Amino acid sequence: MAGSLRDIQRAVARAPAARRGKMLEHITTLFIEAAEQYSDDEIGLFDEVITQLAGEIEREARILLSERLAPVPNAPPAAIRMLAFDDDAAVAAPVLSLSERLDEQMLVENANTKSQEHLLAIARRHALGEAVTDVLVTRGDRAVAVTVADNPGARLSPAGFAMLIGRAKGDDTLAERVGARQDIAPHLFLKLLAIASEQVRTKLRARHPHAGTHIDQVVAQVARRIRRRVAAQPRDYSATSALLGARHRAGVLGEADLAAFAKSGRMEESVVALALLAALPVPAADDALHSDRSDTVLVIARARGLAWPTVKALLRLRAGPKGISITELQQNLVSFERLSQSTAEQLLRFHSMAPASHPPRPS
Repeated sequence: MAGSLRDIQRAVARAPAARRGKMLEHITTLFIEAAEQYSDDEIGLFDEVITQLAGEIEREARILLSERLAPVPNAPPAAIRMLAFDDDAAVAAPVLSLSERLDEQMLVENANTKSQEHLLAIARRHALGEAVTDVLVTRGDRAVAVTVADNPGARLSPAGFAMLIGRAKGDDTLAERVGARQDIAPHLFLKLLAIASEQVRTKLRARHPHAGTHIDQVVAQVARRIRRRVAAQPRDYSATSALLGARHRAGVLGEADLAAFAKSGRMEESVVALALLAALPVPAADDALHSDRSDTVLVIARARGLAWPTVKALLRLRAGPKGISITELQQNLVSFERLSQSTAEQLLRFHSMAPASHPPRPS
């Protein structure tokens, strides 16, 4: 067989250009009909002949060659690479989508350098590793991103998931495809829910019934953010600050007053009293008592030596009508008791310099 192939090579070298397309068709057929029987050396000879002819034929013939070789597991490797890196995506697409001869390194190289049509063809492969999908979701357009997300054989790294989630904001189709994946980690699923539309969340609830509680929690968080944006006008504490400020300067405002304000649900007085007693700006105390987290209240209280009954009253005030469970109070008490005053003071100094939206966390 090797001798016959060398005869073919010599014939190809002498053949006029007009006949080479037909010769390629015959040689490709000869290879495909008995591909599994050829040795590596024989495949190498086919590779030389097919690559030589493929470089000199018309576009339509190259497309046909790509379509015929793409599904062959042991197709001539050099010919496959040449077709995959053809600038014409119509030529490259069949082998990029199907050929087993293309390893991950070749796919990454192709995805980093070729057109969106090339990337889309790669995204349709039945199996893709994380190194390839990282490039696809970074370089690819929307069609590529949706195709990767919809491909169950595409493995996504945490960074790849994060990239898709970032791109899914405002794109219901992409958000739904990413959320429908069985391999999405719970924390990434919740991150996706936070940016998804109500319509998408409803669909994802149907696909992930076990996540119903988490979905409800995320919806509640989103609702709270919306309410905060709607009520973005800064609260006016000037009158209360003037009144309590005078008492504080006179030395007649103490922790007992703060606890009484908190227990009676008087938010304005509690905010201003906490700010005065903790030597904080009023906006910082306001943020602590309106935050979704209790960490900052614990830090302020421990740094300024407030007692647990006062802290508990502040936590109940912060929780508002929804209340705070005994379990959550117990967890806060454990955190409060574990937090040293010196650590709390350091955290509070950091908080005084940091943006209010980033509360310190007790260690």
